[in-house]
Amino acid sequence: MNHAPDFSAQVAEQAVHWLMEMQQGALNPRQQHAWQQWLDAHSEHRRAWEHIQRVNQRLRGVSSPLAHAALNGPKSASRRQALKLLLILGAGSAATWGMREHNPLPSLLADYRSPIGQRRRVALGAGNQLQLNTASAADVRVDQGLIRLLEGEILLTASQAFEVRTAQGLLKTQGARLNVRQFADRTQVALFEGRVELSIAGRTPMLLPVARQLSFSTTSVSAASPLDANSGAWADGMLVAAHMRLGDFLDELGRYRRGQLKCDSKVADLLISGTYPLDDSERILDLLEISLPVKVKRLTRYWVTVEARV
Repeated sequence: MNHAPDFSAQVAEQAVHWLMEMQQGALNPRQQHAWQQWLDAHSEHRRAWEHIQRVNQRLRGVSSPLAHAALNGPKSASRRQALKLLLILGAGSAATWGMREHNPLPSLLADYRSPIGQRRRVALGAGNQLQLNTASAADVRVDQGLIRLLEGEILLTASQAFEVRTAQGLLKTQGARLNVRQFADRTQVALFEGRVELSIAGRTPMLLPVARQLSFSTTSVSAASPLDANSGAWADGMLVAAHMRLGDFLDELGRYRRGQLKCDSKVADLLISGTYPLDDSERILDLLEISLPVKVKRLTRYWVTVEARV
């Protein structure tokens, strides 16, 4: 029996990146240092790395197209995907990886997915549209009016009724435009227009207020607050900051980049405002050095730290 891993999908992605880099040849000293920093940064990283080493060893004894792609494919998105899937499921699951109901990370096999740094539009017919933000996944059954958000963030614009299921509850929409983001322990929803009813197990369904946003878990609902400047801006390819902490800003920006984007605690509370294009995160980092007393330290392309300017 396979159990859900004790590391996140993002950490799995990072472990796969380092394994692929090493399989291309010996790391140079800078890369070796960056890998060691990543490994030592958190026990979750070490668990993922030890697990991927075990999986990689066991792949030789697994006869399946998925294992073949992970072992023999070129350095590509498809090989990365195969490695990540096997890391999450374990090599012994290769024969049954298509059984979605037993998959501990069904987002890898979702109807619609968007990779890190990319966004996707899905036409649902009759003028209805679903947009997926970076690193997002959803199952969609248009004939049933059902959307299941598995990972990441979506923006739904629909004239007909839909049910949006998340890990924490159910959103019933009627002619609504709403943004839904899945966190590990909660769902955040912003309602721009229309009617949406929220249902959580054991609680009376409630109507969400228009032009407000809130979060809910399996047991509670936060107070509604006005939409913030960045609500849904990603759908237009923008990251909008209005007196946002630099640490929070970099957390958001990091969702659109592979690897680690870290913020030194000495500059994390600096405030930043502006509108930034998400398709050019390197340019955004360059702009930070112009507008704030910070410097961007790039150990590798995948390990970047924003520090105080000396």
